[in-house]
Amino acid sequence: MPYEELEELPKSVRDNLPKHAQEIYMKAFNNAWGEYADPEERRGDASHEEIAHKVAWAAVKKVYEKDKESGRWKKK
Repeated sequence: MPYEELEELPKSVRDNLPKHAQEIYMKAFNNAWGEYADPEERRGDASHEEIAHKVAWAAVKKVYEKDKESGRWKKK
C-alpha cells in the first residue's frame, strides 16, 4: 500500500508534519514497503506496514525534531 499522494498519508502525519517532512515520510515509507516485502527481511513480529511506518518516522527524525515548547515539528 505505497502512497502516491501526500493526501493519502495517515491523518496523524498530515496534521502534524510540515509538507517537506511529509514528503520525506512518504518516500521512506514507499522505499521500506518494497524493501521489507519479504517477511524474512523483517526483524521480530512486526507487520509489513508497521515496519514501513517505523522506517518513515526514523527518516523524518533525521531531519526534523519536535519543538518542546510549541509541539510543532521543525528542521534540526
